[in-house]
Amino acid sequence: MSAPSPHLFANVLARVHAVCHALVAEGVLPAGLDLARVVVEPTKDASHGDMASNAAMVLAKEAKAKPKDIAEAIAAKLRDDDLIASVEVAGPGFINLTLKTAAWADALRAVLRDGSAYGQSTLGAREKVNVEYVSANPTGPMHVGHCRGAVFGDALCSLLSTAGFNVAREYYINDAGAQVDVLARSAHLRYREALGEDIGAIPEGLYPGDYLVPVGQALAAEFGDALLKLPEAEWLLVVRPKAIAGMMEMIRTDLAALNIQHDVFFSERSLIAGDTDRVAATIEFLRAKGDVYLGRLPPPKGKPVDDYEDREQTLFRATAYGDDVDRPLLKSDGGYTYFASDIAYHKTKFDRGFHNMVDVWGSDHGGYIKRVQAAIKAVTAGQGLLDVKIVQLVKLLRDGEQVKMSKRSGDFVTLREVVDEVGPDAVRFMMLFRKNDAVLDFDLAKVKEQSKDNPVFYVQYGHARGHSIFRNAREMLTDLPEAEPARVAYLRDAAVERLDDAAELGLMRQLALYPRMIEAAAAAHEPHRIAFYLYDLASAFHALWTRGRDMPHLRFIITNDAVITKARLALVQGVVSVLASGLAVLGVSAPDEMR
Repeated sequence: MSAPSPHLFANVLARVHAVCHALVAEGVLPAGLDLARVVVEPTKDASHGDMASNAAMVLAKEAKAKPKDIAEAIAAKLRDDDLIASVEVAGPGFINLTLKTAAWADALRAVLRDGSAYGQSTLGAREKVNVEYVSANPTGPMHVGHCRGAVFGDALCSLLSTAGFNVAREYYINDAGAQVDVLARSAHLRYREALGEDIGAIPEGLYPGDYLVPVGQALAAEFGDALLKLPEAEWLLVVRPKAIAGMMEMIRTDLAALNIQHDVFFSERSLIAGDTDRVAATIEFLRAKGDVYLGRLPPPKGKPVDDYEDREQTLFRATAYGDDVDRPLLKSDGGYTYFASDIAYHKTKFDRGFHNMVDVWGSDHGGYIKRVQAAIKAVTAGQGLLDVKIVQLVKLLRDGEQVKMSKRSGDFVTLREVVDEVGPDAVRFMMLFRKNDAVLDFDLAKVKEQSKDNPVFYVQYGHARGHSIFRNAREMLTDLPEAEPARVAYLRDAAVERLDDAAELGLMRQLALYPRMIEAAAAAHEPHRIAFYLYDLASAFHALWTRGRDMPHLRFIITNDAVITKARLALVQGVVSVLASGLAVLGVSAPDEMR
């Protein structure tokens, strides 16, 4: 498949740029203007036209002219453009454009011409991006709270790839903290149980879930009773990696149920294991730059700071890079703070060639953002860029009642249980059908409904309805191919210029928006925009189908008019192609039939 042609918004933007260059040549605008901030975007109000440009607003200061004067000059030239029906200057200098009807027919032809490549972009220019997501502690199975970050991160990776970035999907294994020693002790207890010992109630502070029973059984099968003869300090060295491996295998299996796979699993312990202590090396790197010093932190004002200690300690000069206070790197026992390890870890990302990084964190990590961004500025000389996306909590409802979760008590709903109950498609779509930083109510009953109130069903049904129309159309157009590529090719010469009903034109406008939607969502790191777009597209398609039922001349299949039928099938194909493409970005299937 060849690269997609420039989409309609890019086409119009190029025309605005060309007008600006022409005005420079005529001396109306000064030479050397930076057009990078000039955009063409859909209008928020359809009464203002199809598209709007901010060109005059962003060029005014550099051009030392009034925005409205620049807007009028640009508008005068755009009125002669063969693609544009009318141009209006609004407010202080916004340029509102209405396109000729033929532009929308051409946009539909672009969908048919590009096929599965429609919507793909070269925006990213193959720039390497590291997206770290999930990174749940390897102490138990994934719960529904982890699920949202997993789906968000995975969809973001697909979105960035579609927009032309070179994406690495990474999972950071927190296998060096105190929690993995608790895990090992919990697994050892299950090991003793597997050997026949009555362990009674699980002691407070250990993980009580029965997910550790198989780990204990595996230890018993491999070591017999040999571990019972070792002191804790020795059996910890054996049990800890076995327990972590068992948990990571379970986590991988849980993620696979959602069709999520990572390219890299990076071990926190690897930072200090082996020949080089990379945390110590990073601290020394910062010390040589003058960014590490011995000092005391003032007492915190307002709410308590979890890492505050009233003593002289090794501090990172975080305030020099935008943080509120300087940050400790060593604990009172000489061990590294979690932050010190995090600095070293992010430095490895930069050293691996990732200047562009995205971290997906849970809602309880919001206060950690500024210090990590400060650290990245320090260790990359300002060349590294980190965007942290906070994923808010998920409220799981069953029969209208919130389901409680508690990882320590073992009384929680696992990710796998939710996937098994409602399916991966419903989980993935609904986890994305709300902005990531807003709390999400996930109703197990609603996502199984077959109605407009269930967004995933409504969007998938749009795709299936399109295929149902194709099946019915073959009774009239017997040469209409069943296979997608052949059918797309067959419909490319359809007389789509005959589609002039307002609802048909509205649907074509939405199809034209898709490539720009991909680029805008990728630039903002917001995959939920695609879910919203798909729901709106499916709604418009269903509405057009309903209109045809009420007004027979608007039906997709007109038995005595093969030309208009083929044109409307081309529109259906455009919808089907874009729905399939967008669902693929979200990691959701596009069924041909719904049962």
